[in-house]
Amino acid sequence: MSSRLIGVGVGPGDPELVTVKGVNALRAADVVVVPVMDTFERGRAEATVLHYVPEEKVVRVVFALNERTDRGRREAAWDAAGERVAGLLRERGAVAFATIGDPNVYSTFTYLAQTIAELVPGTVVETVPGITAMQDLAARSGAVLTEGTEPLTLVPVTAGAGVLKEALNGPGTVVAYKFGRQAREVAEALRETGRIDDAVWGSALGLPEESIRPAGDLDGGSLPYLSTLIAPARRDGGRGGKL
Repeated sequence: MSSRLIGVGVGPGDPELVTVKGVNALRAADVVVVPVMDTFERGRAEATVLHYVPEEKVVRVVFALNERTDRGRREAAWDAAGERVAGLLRERGAVAFATIGDPNVYSTFTYLAQTIAELVPGTVVETVPGITAMQDLAARSGAVLTEGTEPLTLVPVTAGAGVLKEALNGPGTVVAYKFGRQAREVAEALRETGRIDDAVWGSALGLPEESIRPAGDLDGGSLPYLSTLIAPARRDGGRGGKL
């Protein structure tokens, strides 16, 4: 039988936001891999997974999750992680990879799946969708993501604040991921484009250290790397005005 690699989205942190299908996939797998930057840390994905599977079923695999400047180091880490997961696939057969959010949205799972396709040909790759941080932040803050014909633009601020500013100058709602290290630049972009008044940001959603604040409170101080921003579309046409 073919090996199976299943990318399971486990949501932004709140264990109650893992889907039934996701829980079933985690429990059915022979082993559950969780990505970490260090083997001694317990990451957000692992903390969520442990609500549903026993600890002895979980394997931490080191990925260069935040490495963006040293391509050689990043690819060496991907190769090492791929070899580790390939070994698990050969031994166990069915491996679930737990990723925060959704496995098809800015997830390390994408790179792992590409590596496994080369290392273990014939492996069946599947994904189970997960609830994203923007959905959770919208629910917790009351920010409406889209109405009618509005577009929705998702920007990773790791691409630069200029990319965010360009999106903010366009129509529709703009969501920014991973902006914690560039909070000052993000606040400036919001003010320059007149989008700061209705914008909201959040981090550690669903966790004890959760923080949800108006974007107007951004003062350039240090924020968690995995902070999320929602700048809702400009809406002045009343109910159904964007239909």
